[in-house]
Amino acid sequence: MTEMTDGVLHTLFRTEQGGHEQVVLCQDRATGLKAVIAIHSTALGPALGGTRFHAYASDEEAVLDALNLSRGMSYKNALAGLDLGGGKAVIIGDPDVLKSEELLEAYGRFVESLGGRYVTACDVGTYVADMDVVARETRWATGRSPENGGAGDSSVLTAFGVFQGMRASAQHLWGDPTLRGRKVGVAGVGKVGHYLVEHLLEDGAEVVITDVREESVRRILDKHPGKVTAVTDTDVLIRTEGLDIYAPCALGGALNDDTVPALTAKIVCGAANNQLAHPGIEKDLSDRGILYAPDYVVNAGGVIQVADELRGFDFDRCKAKATKIFDTTLEIFARAKADGIPPAAAADRIAEQRMADGRATRAV
Repeated sequence: MTEMTDGVLHTLFRTEQGGHEQVVLCQDRATGLKAVIAIHSTALGPALGGTRFHAYASDEEAVLDALNLSRGMSYKNALAGLDLGGGKAVIIGDPDVLKSEELLEAYGRFVESLGGRYVTACDVGTYVADMDVVARETRWATGRSPENGGAGDSSVLTAFGVFQGMRASAQHLWGDPTLRGRKVGVAGVGKVGHYLVEHLLEDGAEVVITDVREESVRRILDKHPGKVTAVTDTDVLIRTEGLDIYAPCALGGALNDDTVPALTAKIVCGAANNQLAHPGIEKDLSDRGILYAPDYVVNAGGVIQVADELRGFDFDRCKAKATKIFDTTLEIFARAKADGIPPAAAADRIAEQRMADGRATRAV
């Protein structure tokens, strides 16, 4: 236990990655709520990030996930051009078993207690309807339904942003910002992935999909008979012959010591957060000649959408901002080439500079 706790505390306080400003452990015994709210940075404004509802193997794993995800949100929001910091929350447990209105209301009260330092939204295991319930107890819940003053499903613009990142990756590698005729493998066709498939098909791509949920695969195959191919699992997908682009759109850690050597794709660009299992993985991708579009850059469409709720939601304004993910991705690739570093490192440098400028401005 001491070793695991030391690991969590090291992640919390490590100065080489900026540390975290605040971590709140939340418990409501009456509803079974156990949650972690992690605020990484408020240098640019209140910390915005979704709430993940997941059955973690241990409480320590949940805390580490919240810490890693919240740090990613700081960088994502900075590169998306938002005047918002980064935070994330996790609710520990199987949402199919534990989730209730009473639990979500209890969680909302914890969010409210932070006085606007943390603004929540949907993530894996939470949906628009859940945010409507959370919002009964806090002003700081976004991703709500239009009927309750929100923007609705943020997956729509998340997928659109990933598609823009793919177009930029194609432009950088092949000189043409289109996926027409390219074979794209999408791992995870749930909340975001199924919208991404629609964009790819409209652009003329050949699409191969997989998902742990058979019903998610069936929904797409039934909607697009003969236009989409399904494979049994991700291991098969990443080894698919002739694959041009691999899009991880499920949980994190998709790029690891086992999957990277097996990849047939020349580009990795997907919606999943924290795709790199450890810091050395992007060098392994680079050594294999695989272009990696940093996940927190290309999947920022959703956070752009929910952030707009704070000023009065306008879909066209959000879509225009999400379209700029194309330009941001190209800028990162250019910076990476100029500095002789991998794209993720280039993205980090740009985000860190914006956060540093924000801290300096607020200190004046």
